[in-house]
Amino acid sequence: MKIYTRRGDDGTTALRAGGRVRKDSPQIEALGSLDEAQAALGAARAELVGTELDEVLIGLERDLWVLMAEVSTDPAHPRRLEPGVTAATKEMVDRLEPLIDTYTAQLGEIAVFTVPGEDRASAALDVARTLVRRAERRISAAGLSVDSHVPSYVNRLSDLCWTLARVTEKQHRLTKPDGGAT
Repeated sequence: MKIYTRRGDDGTTALRAGGRVRKDSPQIEALGSLDEAQAALGAARAELVGTELDEVLIGLERDLWVLMAEVSTDPAHPRRLEPGVTAATKEMVDRLEPLIDTYTAQLGEIAVFTVPGEDRASAALDVARTLVRRAERRISAAGLSVDSHVPSYVNRLSDLCWTLARVTEKQHRLTKPDGGAT
């Protein structure tokens, strides 16, 4: 299989289930933003290999494949969407809320704005959060079905990324030889 096809040389790209659109279309902008967010989650996961968060992040990355499949599907063919496989579901959104609650409970009260960069893993999670927020903005312009769960999923995902970054910072501070003193 060749990686290059030359079909996109004219500035268009194929949609899942048929059709072609310009590479700068709102739908492809949303797809690209989700792709960036997934890559950023992978960078964060690379810093957390072997931890509990490694497993959480791989699940989120796999969920983003489902969201990308939905976003990349030709809107003229909604019957080609399969819930949980090529279309986001309410259950996927609902799985994020207990994760947010569980990790938020580990934080205690946060009374100040956080400055990203306490450690590599939390910084990577903050980058992922900002890319998820960009994806959220792009998805709003992509013209998905009003029944789509993609917007809700990315909204919760950005909250989860923020929470995981703070938890990772806290764990980093607790393991520093100086007890986290700066």
